[in-house]
Amino acid sequence: MLELAPYAVSAANSRGRRQPDAEPSQRSEFQRDRDRIVHSTAFRRLEYKTQVFVNHEGDLFRTRLTHSLEVAQIARAIARALQLNEDLAEAISLAHDLGHTPFGHAGQDALNECMHDHGGFEHNLQSLRTVDLLEERYAAFDGLNLCFETREGIVKHCSLENARRLGDVGERFLDRTQPSLEAQICNLADEIAYNNHDVDDGLRAGLITLAQLAEVSLFARHVGDVRSLYPGLGARRLIHETIRRMINALVCDLIETTGGNLKRRRPGNLADVRLGPVLVGFSDELSEAQRHMKRFLRAELYQHYQVLRMASKARRIISDLFATFTSDPRLLPPQYQVAAGGDQMRRVADYIAGMTDRYAIKEHQRLFSVGGS
Repeated sequence: MLELAPYAVSAANSRGRRQPDAEPSQRSEFQRDRDRIVHSTAFRRLEYKTQVFVNHEGDLFRTRLTHSLEVAQIARAIARALQLNEDLAEAISLAHDLGHTPFGHAGQDALNECMHDHGGFEHNLQSLRTVDLLEERYAAFDGLNLCFETREGIVKHCSLENARRLGDVGERFLDRTQPSLEAQICNLADEIAYNNHDVDDGLRAGLITLAQLAEVSLFARHVGDVRSLYPGLGARRLIHETIRRMINALVCDLIETTGGNLKRRRPGNLADVRLGPVLVGFSDELSEAQRHMKRFLRAELYQHYQVLRMASKARRIISDLFATFTSDPRLLPPQYQVAAGGDQMRRVADYIAGMTDRYAIKEHQRLFSVGGS
């Protein structure tokens, strides 16, 4: 087993679980967290929740499940290179999107708008709510009873108002301290994964072109190298080879830059990490390259008229479902109906957020189509 750095999270410095739980005999605490996440209902649902494209638009586009697996692979590689806790990095990566709505960010924005007067909706907080409360698998406790460090890493950002409601995992937002290095890694592994697979999916869908991407510095540099080394390479292999080189360049840069930050800062333990600045990051050159890629994707892919059309449909489906269920909660499955005085609005949001793309579409048809059942 790889020896951990003194500032890595370990069983010895973990803040543990909210509910007492017997120590695992053949695995670490963070392996147990990973395993509980993988076996959860919410994790299985990620297979039919999409990023940019809706599930029925094609079988080869990324889903929240494949995205989470890609994030976990990248995060593990970085954590291992820096002598950090790979199992924790993997657990956070696999759990970070458990609370995401159907239809990607369009669904989240629609549900947040519906919940505007009822505390809002944010998928990071819903992911935490899922692992803390909504999963019903264990006799002794609600949720998955994950370690503090896993739960902390799930919440990438939140408002101060929400942080006050989160208890232990909200403290760092109020105290302006940092999460573990493993959590910092997952934040950027997420960024590496979705930028690169959105390029791949956008090209596959024909919504962006190689000619357009030639104007984006990070892509242009690597596609040029691939064309030089492999003249006449077919389009699909050209794209794949370019994207894998972009991912490798970003991962290597992050490891090197973060390693340099750690040498300069010299944290002696986990407490030093929490009290210091953010230490995981890219070089200035690669940070700007990532920003350039984000600007391109925002303008050319996420604002493409075909994506906007689907986003418009998604918002209408979410809004219709929310309005119907809040006006008549009897239409909800019994487990989502609450007694008088309970937070029925939040339970409606729980129900909708837990839906897959195709389930939301079918539920909308059942409620609004004459032939629905």
